[in-house]
Amino acid sequence: MAELSSLFQTEYGWMIVFIAATLIGMSKTGIQGMTTLAIPFTALAFGAKESTGVILPLLCFSDIIAVSYYRRQAEWRCILKVLPMAIIGFFIAIGVDKLIPSSQFKYLMAFSILTVIGVMIWQKYRKNSTMWVRNPFVSGAFGLLGGFTTMIGNAAGPVMAVYLLSLQLPKYSFVGTNAWFFLVINLLKMPLQIWVWHNITSSTLLIDACCIPFMLVGALIGIWFVKKLPEKKYRMFITIVTILSTLLLLL
Repeated sequence: MAELSSLFQTEYGWMIVFIAATLIGMSKTGIQGMTTLAIPFTALAFGAKESTGVILPLLCFSDIIAVSYYRRQAEWRCILKVLPMAIIGFFIAIGVDKLIPSSQFKYLMAFSILTVIGVMIWQKYRKNSTMWVRNPFVSGAFGLLGGFTTMIGNAAGPVMAVYLLSLQLPKYSFVGTNAWFFLVINLLKMPLQIWVWHNITSSTLLIDACCIPFMLVGALIGIWFVKKLPEKKYRMFITIVTILSTLLLLL
C-alpha cells in the first residue's frame, strides 16, 4: 500500500481518479470530450507522464464496453485511412519523449491540441468541408497527430472528433467509429507503455480495478445521453465540448 499511495501527488488522489474514470466511461459511449477533461485531473494526481499509465487501461476497458454496444456502427474505411499514420505517430512521440523532460509534457500536449482547434475553426468556414478531409494527405495528417497526442497524453479525442465531425457522420456512426479506432489504438499502445515507458505497473492496475464501477456508471450515462439528444444538437454539443476540453489542457 505504501507503493500505491506514493503514486498520488495530492491527498485527494482517489476522489480525482474516480471522477476521471466516470468521465472516461461517459466519453467512450457517446459524450465525446470527457476523456480530455479527465486528463488534467489525473495529471494533477499522478504527474503528467505517469498519469498516462493509469488512464490507458481504463481507456481500453471502456473501449471494449463501447465497442460491445456500438459494434455494428463503425465506418471502417475512415478508420483504415488514419490508422497507419497513427502508428507512426506513436514512435515519433517516443522519440520526442527522449528530448523533452516529463515536467514539460503538459505543454507539448496543449500545443498539439491547440493545433487541432485551429484546424476545426478553419474547416468550419470552408466550403465542401467534407471533401478536404477525404484527401489521403489530410486524413494521414489527422492520423499522425492522433497517434502522437494519444501516446504523449491519451489526448487524441479532440483530433478524432474533428476528423469524424468533418466527415458529417451520423451520431451512432460517429460513436461507433470512434470506439473501434481507439480500441485498436489503445491496445497497440499497451506494450509500448509497459516495456518502453514503464508507467503501467501492478500498482497502477490496482488503482484501475478500483475505478471499474465508476467507469460503468459513466458508460451508462453516455449511452442514455446519445439516445436522448437529437442528431443536430448532438453534433453541436460535441463541437462545443471538444473546444472547451481542449482549452482546459492549456490551464
